[in-house]
Order: sequence, then structure tokens, then C-alpha cells
Amino acid sequence: MVKLLTFADGNPYTSKEEGMSFIKDKVATHPWFRAICINNRPIGAITVTPKSGHDKCRGELGYALASNYWGKGIATQAVKMVAKTIFDEWPHLERLEALVDVENVGSQRVLEKAGFKKEGVLRKYLIQKGSTRDMVMFSLLSTDP
Repeated sequence: MVKLLTFADGNPYTSKEEGMSFIKDKVATHPWFRAICINNRPIGAITVTPKSGHDKCRGELGYALASNYWGKGIATQAVKMVAKTIFDEWPHLERLEALVDVENVGSQRVLEKAGFKKEGVLRKYLIQKGSTRDMVMFSLLSTDP
């Protein structure tokens, strides 16, 4: 069974110091950060990062999963769990969006299966692993079924 827990419920690092540093510096300061767990063991993470100012009606979804768990429906289940709860937890949020590399077909499929709509390709949007990458924008609105 997939669960979403605060990342402090598990330690994905090789030393206690590394794990505590990550929790203190990244997790504790993040407004919405959860571990994706199976049998109470973290296998990934999922976040929603709010925008501010004029953009505060939207948040950005991010997720990562250990490669040996890819293709098993786990990421899709986690994204669906977040989509089901985030609009209730953050009533000011009207739009949840996610950016995916154009070559990451698996992650695009995760979002589509979770009800996100593909909006288009953002050309040369960011630098990743030393090269400028095209990204696909997906969104889910609070009013979507």
C-alpha cells in the first residue's frame, strides 16, 4: 500500500547526519513535502510548491521515485492522492501544474492517468544536466472532475 508521509518518517540517506541535514534544510522549510512510502519505507518524494504574489493561485507539483519502483503505478497513485487533497488543504489554490522533460514519456503518462491536462511544450525552458531542455506543461484545476 502506498502512503504519503512527512519525509521525516524515513531516512533515505546513508548516515543519520546526512538525513537530519536534509530534513532540517529542505523538508522542514518546505510548505508541502511528503515521502512516498511502501511498508513505511520511503521510496520517493512528492512536493507542492506554492507561488506567491499574483501567482498565488497556483502551485507546482514535483515528484521523484526510486527507479526500481518505476512502471508499477506507484507515482500515479501518489499524484492522485495529492490531487485529491491539495485543493482542500490550500483553498486559495486553483491550479496545480507540473513540468516534465519532453523525453520523459513515463512521467507524462503518470500525469495524464492522474487527470492532468497537457497544455503544450515550453521550448528551451530550462537547463538540465548541462543542456537546455524543452519541457511539457501539465495542469489540473480545482474545478476539474
